[in-house]
Amino acid sequence: MKLLLSGRALTAAAVAVATLVTGGSAAGAASAPAHPAAVAAPDISLANVKAHLAQLQSIATANGGNRAHGRAGYQASLDYVKAKLDAAGFTTRVQRFTASGRTGYNLIADWPGGDANQVVMAGSHLDSVTSGPGINDNGSGSAAVLETALAVARSGYQPGKHLRFAWWGAEELGLVGSRSYVNSLGSAERAKISGYLNFDMIGSPNPGYFVYDDDPTIEQTFKDYFAGLGIATEIETEGDGRSDHAPFKNAGVPVGGLFSGADYRKTSAQAAKWGGTVGQPFDRCYHSSCDTTANIDDTALDHNSDAIAYAVWELSQ
Repeated sequence: MKLLLSGRALTAAAVAVATLVTGGSAAGAASAPAHPAAVAAPDISLANVKAHLAQLQSIATANGGNRAHGRAGYQASLDYVKAKLDAAGFTTRVQRFTASGRTGYNLIADWPGGDANQVVMAGSHLDSVTSGPGINDNGSGSAAVLETALAVARSGYQPGKHLRFAWWGAEELGLVGSRSYVNSLGSAERAKISGYLNFDMIGSPNPGYFVYDDDPTIEQTFKDYFAGLGIATEIETEGDGRSDHAPFKNAGVPVGGLFSGADYRKTSAQAAKWGGTVGQPFDRCYHSSCDTTANIDDTALDHNSDAIAYAVWELSQ
């Protein structure tokens, strides 16, 4: 998540049953196509998500301790994600841009099929800050979106809407990659995006469960998922406008997403709902060298990863 200039951050799965309507003669009923039942999202493997995080940690360790824009660690991170998607059957492309005198890259992956005039996107920023490997910020979102995309491929899911996944560069420099992507789209292409879902920090070690309150349908989809788990959520305010949903929102695209907290401190009321440590930051290693694979809460990462898949399936059918 992008750091503000002040140096401190500001601020279950249910399956719908289709009703088969028949009428007229028996022959007519037999020939009429049935409306298919809604397809339930799969459970996202925590072990698989953590395996992606381990790879991102190894990449950072081998490349100066970070995966920042314009550095070798970012390129290796992008190559890792792209190889997984290419092997799974996605159509991928790399979009170039320039920020702070260095070339940056976005990775866009499209799942074949679905209505190209109704596009559901899920994305996360892949870059870290220069001071650390960025495993919660934002390896967590990147790994969970990757595993959700791979689950689409493994299941052979064929949604009614078109699915697109994205990994953004240079978010930490001011949402540069996602803004470059949105600006590259004509108004007609932007209008085809029926929803953009953003995931920036979803495994914080002292976690909260925060839901963006932008588009009501997307917001309610996430709330419904967590309600099914008996987990109370709060409206996300700490990172509002500070991550890659902002360029989409500013362009009129419906947006939503999840967040587990950065350097705001957990209140006693929040600890009563979610557990954890009162008075401590949601992520004490935010933008620091200690944002490693040890800086992840498995339960939050697991719940949020499953929530991503739930929303992707629900909103794309």
